[in-house]
Amino acid sequence: MTDDSWTTLASALQSQLHLTTAPVAITFSAEPPAGVPAFDQPMPDPMPDGRTGRVPAGCVFWNHAADRTFTTVAEDHANCSVGSLTHGFKTLDEVAGNGDVAALLESGWVTMDVVPQIPVVTERPAAVTYGPLAETPVDPDVVLLRLNGKQLMVLSDAMPGLRIEGKPQCHIVAIAKEHGEAAASVGCMLSRVRTGMPSDQMTCAIPGSKLAEVVDAVERNAAADAAVAQYAAQDAARFA
Repeated sequence: MTDDSWTTLASALQSQLHLTTAPVAITFSAEPPAGVPAFDQPMPDPMPDGRTGRVPAGCVFWNHAADRTFTTVAEDHANCSVGSLTHGFKTLDEVAGNGDVAALLESGWVTMDVVPQIPVVTERPAAVTYGPLAETPVDPDVVLLRLNGKQLMVLSDAMPGLRIEGKPQCHIVAIAKEHGEAAASVGCMLSRVRTGMPSDQMTCAIPGSKLAEVVDAVERNAAADAAVAQYAAQDAARFA
């Protein structure tokens, strides 16, 4: 797909869903893409288990990606064992002994029998590139949207059967990439605190290869939503 096509799709998503945050392109690759700057925020001192990274968790890259395009490698994501697992950078055996995993298990937030069922990217990437969909230099694997309840309602109407997932929030990226299926998340406390995600916000990951048909479906449903909104407003006026 051409760069202009992604720009057009990004514009359509923002206008039809009234998004307040730009759609984010996420691309996994065997090597960092040429000409894309690396995310270079300094790393803090490591924890006793060796964990550190350029941000508290991979989901924090979503915040930065709304404004600029950059590429990341495994070390950049490594502070969060959960995100390293879902994005294919680490295996379960490699993160099982880490302090953050122990904290999540001890709190009861997750149990060890559930962890192996979490969707993950199956092929270890050399790089993950993030940035605004409107300026993506490559065809993205996944497009991430930040949504409120009404926006998710509109998207769900356009995509009957849309998967609604819970914790960890980042696994919807793996679902979209590995299974070619759109998935929304109600969020998770780990991600909400680390990203500063508002309480009324949710996310949705859409396979890049299916974005055009999703936009078409949203646009087709827009007329019906407008008609129903007009009817409901006129009907409610009788009670004013």
